[in-house]
Amino acid sequence: MQMLKPGSKKTHRAYLWAYAPGAFEDLKAVVYDFTEGRAGEHARTFLGKWQGNLVCDDYAGYKDSFTKSVTEVGCMAHARRKFFDLHAAAKSQLALAALKYVGMLYDIERHIKAFNGEQRLQFRQDYAKPIADALHAWLLAQRQRVPDGSATVKAIDYSLKRWVALTRYLEDGQLPIDNNWIENQIRPIAIGRNNWLFAGSLRAGKRAATIMTLIQSAKLNGHDPYAYLKDILTRLPTQPASQIDELLPHHWQPST
Repeated sequence: MQMLKPGSKKTHRAYLWAYAPGAFEDLKAVVYDFTEGRAGEHARTFLGKWQGNLVCDDYAGYKDSFTKSVTEVGCMAHARRKFFDLHAAAKSQLALAALKYVGMLYDIERHIKAFNGEQRLQFRQDYAKPIADALHAWLLAQRQRVPDGSATVKAIDYSLKRWVALTRYLEDGQLPIDNNWIENQIRPIAIGRNNWLFAGSLRAGKRAATIMTLIQSAKLNGHDPYAYLKDILTRLPTQPASQIDELLPHHWQPST
């Protein structure tokens, strides 16, 4: 997003980060964080002492967190995209074969979408893990046959170097196969920023991020954003501080 520079009439690029519970978690929410840069320190500051599984792309800014108490979970959609682009550009049959393997993994995910975590884990172990193992063996074999420096090698190496993270979802029924859930929460921002043009300051950007957090989280919980905001702004002046959580989108109940 663009942000107006203090004391000037020019804008520069700022960034909106998105964080959300996993796709299979009961809590439906998203938090946007507005910063002036995209350095990894912003993610580390936001995550703080949080520990858990972080489903993300391969952006280097997250790497420092993985040396602490955060576990990297890779995104299969990003790995797939490397082969998709390769096939689209050169009609690569090797890329097409890789896409078929990944397609089978996604077929399983569509089938088990409504399963609970325990059922999802068992089904993945029974059906997805053998496919993933076959894909890994196939990638290793192809890597020996393809010359270094080629686009094909880059696509293969992307998956091989991240294989542990990419297949971590097979060991935990609560983990998704990719980070498309958060990508979907970014889409409204990507569409809207052409209309917003810019944030007037860092403070304004952070305020906008807070408002967008409430609006998108309200949508995720099935609320009409206007009705939700109208109600909480009416109740906020008299809401006891000890009960402020009741006004969060995932707890909110309309006034009677």
